[in-house]
Amino acid sequence: MAVKIRLTRCGSKKKPFYRIVAADARSPRDGKFIERLGFYDPRLSMDNPQRVVLNAERLNYWIGVGAEVSERVQKLAAQLKVMPEPKINARPKKSAPKKKAQERAAAAAAEAEATKSAE
Repeated sequence: MAVKIRLTRCGSKKKPFYRIVAADARSPRDGKFIERLGFYDPRLSMDNPQRVVLNAERLNYWIGVGAEVSERVQKLAAQLKVMPEPKINARPKKSAPKKKAQERAAAAAAEAEATKSAE
């Protein structure tokens, strides 16, 4: 059984509240879980200690057993200095400018350079 440590959404409409759980990877997001490890309330301010509450001992146990941690949970745990920050690529290749856009940007930069040198 593959175990994932991820968020499940609780709370009402427009008032999100998330639980951090260890769950079977095949179960749905808000479905059955094995153990509740903590919670996350995004509506609280960043400096509020109740924004992210996490049982670090149990989190480390599940990681030691081989559970996979989602990127969002890893970022939240990094805020609490429980685990290192995940490496997230800032810009995927899909959203990079295409060939014509790059040519237009290069032409605009060359034109701006020419006007600066002419002055």
